[in-house]
Amino acid sequence: MPQTPMPQVHPIPPLFDAESRVLILGSFPSIKSREAMFFYGHPQNRFWPLLALLTGEPTPQTVDVVPNDLRAITEHAPIERIFCNGNTSLKYYRRYNEPLLGRPAVVLPSTSPANAAWSLQRLAEAWRVIL
Repeated sequence: MPQTPMPQVHPIPPLFDAESRVLILGSFPSIKSREAMFFYGHPQNRFWPLLALLTGEPTPQTVDVVPNDLRAITEHAPIERIFCNGNTSLKYYRRYNEPLLGRPAVVLPSTSPANAAWSLQRLAEAWRVIL
């Protein structure tokens, strides 16, 4: 018996203001757009560069990373080591928090499903260092 697909809901609010005169409809936002919380947020999508070219306006940028200030944790807990879940986490830690904390972090393999090359057992072996 075929399964009924579950409805998909995206979290991006409509983009308009009181002066909007044109409504452009697309299909469902991509995973990258949903992650960026910005319509047509995939860096290779040409929607915003096209509109910028047509209107003479600058190409809008997706929202930059807003890091958490980890000092709220490190100043109130006896943190001995810092680990990052994957290289992207490490990149952001090094850029935004390491300069504030002055403490290095250790990168561990990402637990993301996109890192399918790592089995759960292999991840467990690598992550055992946190114990």
